Amino acid sequence: MTADSPRTILVYVGLDLMGDGLMKLPFVRALRAAFPNARITWLAGKGRTVYASALQPLAAGLIDEVIEEADIGSRAAELLRRPLGGRRFDLIIDTQRRILTTLILRRIAHERFLSAAADYRLSDIKPAQPLPKPPAMIRQLLDLVELASGRPAEPHRVAALPAAVVARAGELLPSGPMYIALAPGAGGRHKCWPLENFIALARQQIDRGRVPAFILGPDESDWLGALRATIPGAVFPLQDAGSADPLLTVALAGRMAVAVANDSGGGHLLAAGGAPLVSLFGPTSPAKFAPLAAKLAVLTAQEFGSVEMAAIPVDAVAAAVEKLL
Repeated sequence: MTADSPRTILVYVGLDLMGDGLMKLPFVRALRAAFPNARITWLAGKGRTVYASALQPLAAGLIDEVIEEADIGSRAAELLRRPLGGRRFDLIIDTQRRILTTLILRRIAHERFLSAAADYRLSDIKPAQPLPKPPAMIRQLLDLVELASGRPAEPHRVAALPAAVVARAGELLPSGPMYIALAPGAGGRHKCWPLENFIALARQQIDRGRVPAFILGPDESDWLGALRATIPGAVFPLQDAGSADPLLTVALAGRMAVAVANDSGGGHLLAAGGAPLVSLFGPTSPAKFAPLAAKLAVLTAQEFGSVEMAAIPVDAVAAAVEKLL
């Protein structure tokens, strides 16, 4: 078997919540691009994975089989047996670094095993020279793809979507206007650029002949009334659709000229759909959490002397939008 021809690949993760799955999408796309003919099995050893539920349509054609809650990778007693009932894989990619888990995974029958645990000492495939651990999880995963294939990773392919979702996005945002996506929410309000700044940016975009398209999740529903009243030229496609389906957000991203988002799941969804992205950071690290967008501009509060999101000026975000346009 050559480096670029495994017939079967097993990818091990502990579990994938929504945020994990969104951040790993570029890895999944890059893995499929590197091994287009392989059968890829995604093994969630310690819990569930959104690739078997909410993000399953995004994984279609990329992942061939998903195994959840496999109870693999936690206890030393597992070293005494062969996990997965003796199944064998040409290539196993271990995405975590806990040594016990890695030793357990090596008990699965395989031709080649790839893991960064213990600085690749337990791996059959090793870097030619010491490979520092990158701060960004996605970069760590892309390093694994590149070591497995011997080629640069290709993570920027736009996620494939069901035709019905793409058509619905077209109905919600018809061709003609230039849409600027604004995603003001985040998992914590401390990560949110002030809503009044998003409003000011939206008004600037209207003055320039563009249509602000607010991407509001369920946690931002209390903002809807004020935003509709304050910015009559804005649109709210998820609310108009009556759906917070993440696949619809990805499809809508494909109709955006530029998107602006906080450090949030919404930002990762917009990046997955191919939208050029202005990503805003304050208390969290862009080196670790910035979406892997094909075109990305990152603005941090630290650039303006603070860790508070309010320190990022509206004019700086507007200038970043213009640059991406």
